[in-house]
Amino acid sequence: MSTTSYLKKSDTKEKTWQLIDADGEILGRLASRIASILMGKNRPDYTPHVISPDAVVVVNAEKIRVKGENKPRQKLYKRFTYYPGGLNTENFSTVFAKKPDFVLRHAVRGMLPKNRLAAKMLKKLRVYKGDKHLQQAQKPKKIEAA
Repeated sequence: MSTTSYLKKSDTKEKTWQLIDADGEILGRLASRIASILMGKNRPDYTPHVISPDAVVVVNAEKIRVKGENKPRQKLYKRFTYYPGGLNTENFSTVFAKKPDFVLRHAVRGMLPKNRLAAKMLKKLRVYKGDKHLQQAQKPKKIEAA
């Protein structure tokens, strides 16, 4: 008895845009849902070594919530300038006030696999501050909160 497995080829591309409204969503839960879509785990033909053709558009990034009353003070974002003493840290509330799209992109990047495919997956993520987005022509499919 022979069994065969189906492995999706990378040339089968039926690209879809999925629109997610981040209004009132919790940062970690939203980021894990987006990472799952970017990896292709929401598709029946999921193959780990092939990039999913799905792309994600997130609107209202400035309305994301975090759980816990101390989290805006305690969660830190670090940058290093590669100079001696060049470690810069900022807490969540200051980074989120300036760049809410960076906060979501950073959380999603941490949930993607740590390999060369992650950079290609992250290019399929578009995060916008307001209700308007630039992918109007592609007609994204709206996803409701789970």
